[in-house]
Amino acid sequence: MSEHATFCRICEPTCGMVATVEDDRLIQIRPDKDHPITAGFSCPKGLEFLHVQNDDDRVLHPLRRRPDGEFEQISWETALREIGARLREIRSRHGGGSIGWYGGNPTAFSHSHALWLGWFLRGLGSRHLYTPNTQDTSSRFVASALLYGSPVVVPVPDLERTDFALLIGTNPLVSRGSLISAGNLRERFTEIVARGGRVVVVDPRRTETARAFEHVGVRPDGDAWLLLAMLNVIFAEGLADEAAIAAQTTGIDALRVAAEQCPPDLAEQRCGVPAADIRTLARDFATARTAAAHGRTGACLGAHATLVNVLIDALTIVTGNLDREGGLLFGRGTIDLTRIAHLAGIDTYDTYRSRVGDLPEVIGQLPAPLMAAEIETPGKGQLRALIVSAGNPVLSVPGSTGLERALGKLDLQVGIDLYLNETHRHADYVLPAATFLERDDLVVAALDFHLKPFVQWTEAVVPPRGEARPDWEIIDDLGRELGFAVVTGLATKLVGTGRMGRLALRALAPAAGRVTPALLIDLLLRTGRDGDRFGLRRGGLSIAKLKKHPRGIVLAEHLEAGVLRRKVFHRGHKVRLDGDVIERELARLLDAPPPDADYPLLLIGRRDVRSHNSWMHNTPKHRDPDRRQLAMVHPKDAAEIGLSDGDPVRVSTPQGSIEVPARVTDEVVQGCIAVPHGWGHRDAGWQIANAAGGANVNEVLPAEPADLERASGMARLNGVPVRIEAVVTAAR
Repeated sequence: MSEHATFCRICEPTCGMVATVEDDRLIQIRPDKDHPITAGFSCPKGLEFLHVQNDDDRVLHPLRRRPDGEFEQISWETALREIGARLREIRSRHGGGSIGWYGGNPTAFSHSHALWLGWFLRGLGSRHLYTPNTQDTSSRFVASALLYGSPVVVPVPDLERTDFALLIGTNPLVSRGSLISAGNLRERFTEIVARGGRVVVVDPRRTETARAFEHVGVRPDGDAWLLLAMLNVIFAEGLADEAAIAAQTTGIDALRVAAEQCPPDLAEQRCGVPAADIRTLARDFATARTAAAHGRTGACLGAHATLVNVLIDALTIVTGNLDREGGLLFGRGTIDLTRIAHLAGIDTYDTYRSRVGDLPEVIGQLPAPLMAAEIETPGKGQLRALIVSAGNPVLSVPGSTGLERALGKLDLQVGIDLYLNETHRHADYVLPAATFLERDDLVVAALDFHLKPFVQWTEAVVPPRGEARPDWEIIDDLGRELGFAVVTGLATKLVGTGRMGRLALRALAPAAGRVTPALLIDLLLRTGRDGDRFGLRRGGLSIAKLKKHPRGIVLAEHLEAGVLRRKVFHRGHKVRLDGDVIERELARLLDAPPPDADYPLLLIGRRDVRSHNSWMHNTPKHRDPDRRQLAMVHPKDAAEIGLSDGDPVRVSTPQGSIEVPARVTDEVVQGCIAVPHGWGHRDAGWQIANAAGGANVNEVLPAEPADLERASGMARLNGVPVRIEAVVTAAR
């Protein structure tokens, strides 16, 4: 029996964990009390991964669909040969641009998966890259592109030193933090209050975080009105930090003009927050010694999502709290991801547009709800083959019914995953992927989100079960089937061609023609700001050094202020508060039509502390009979239709309807209904998930190109107009 220090790779906190292994099998996983950042904290999702790792329902061998629709086990050699031959035929007939990829949420928490699939599509010359970003973060990335000149520059709130944390559309006591890595966030927020500060949560639901601190109940999709009205008060009452605005920004006049048109009395009608409360909140935020506004999923999924994210940062900027201790600070990853991405030309926004819908790419990704139309619309670049790795878009993408129909029209579909999920049920081949405990890792994407700069490398703690393999190896072999060269060109882009870059590239020679993710990470570490420069800097970082510190290395106690010029890529290195997109979105907000009387309520989503999206629903927690998908309905809304607690409620949109048991509660504001996503498993290869039942809310959400936000291609998952009916009342 042995113990291994490692870390969770489900979300941004990357909590330290200790894995106990016996005879190459994981027998226990627990929080690591000696971890320098998370110090014994872990959420239930990480602990439940023990059951994912050992799940009898995992796919452990390559599978091929038979003519009768069932799957049969085949060898890796056969799977790769046949998939390669079919991909080569499709490329020959229709071009590499007809082959696409959907990479699910776990790809973001792998140092190799996203990089390799991106290389695969670049080798093909395909623009068909889809991810959950358009159900999660694309609007945030677009706001960063507009404000800072790069979509990957995302500032984080300095929670350890702030006096006022304003949280918009985020529930970190459940999500554990998104686009922010800080261990136990409850402790961070409690410490703010203990030192005399405030934590205010703006949300249509009195979430777990809102219940623990202060809550401002806003109408779904009302955030932009609230934030713009707060700016109205700050400008009108002389509370703006004009010196900071002049030093750090350009284009403030466009924001001032728009704010003038949105006084609190007008905003109250749209956001539901009393005008007096808006004025008080604005004054309190502006006059706090330090303050930081932070928004996440709830702020990213409405009709004005990009503008909401722009205004969140603008509120911090105009009060003098950007690039300042206690305000919003920029990450300090040991690998300077933002600069590397910019130099490599991969921090892109709107450099090309989708074939269907004319929507912009964001970091090389197109809106996932377009996949069905891209499959079904003839013409050059029509999507004819799709590889889906670590994802389940049939359950997680709006318009899922149409997508499921479209998948049947593909010439080839391949799945790479842990489970035979609802999407892979349609695949021609399903290939077994290793779990995060079966591979080495350093989560590059999370480095800039640590409030305390930190880096940790982990080795695999158990060998892959069955014939499972790390995703990057599968992608690499598929590329070889298609004749792609080794990714030396990619390494050149990442490390550069200067002296350190030349030294780094010489290190590729021992790879014997195969560049591995570990080698690339080592090159990036050694040539980075803390690197050992291949022996030229004593004590610098390398993978070898990190292996000697399996619990990671803290690089600094806090993020530093005064780095704005290094983080803003606009000419002059100033934040841009104007521009065509921002001004168009401001005008669109102020001209927004009134609510639809035929669909008078507004739908929002909801997360669960014990599960993650759609892929952690096959664990013992889902056997809990009290664990149900419930639609939260305000008592007044319930009374109007004769709905009682526990009765089924029909939720309808122009796209269709679903039925969900109701929970009548004042936890949601009047006019709001909250339905958890990720449910509705059926006819897939995971028994517990199938038995959990529930409804797939994505079946009734808007997914046509015209339904997506024009600035970012973001799906509208919050503030969706719906009509509700009491099913029992209708039956009577």
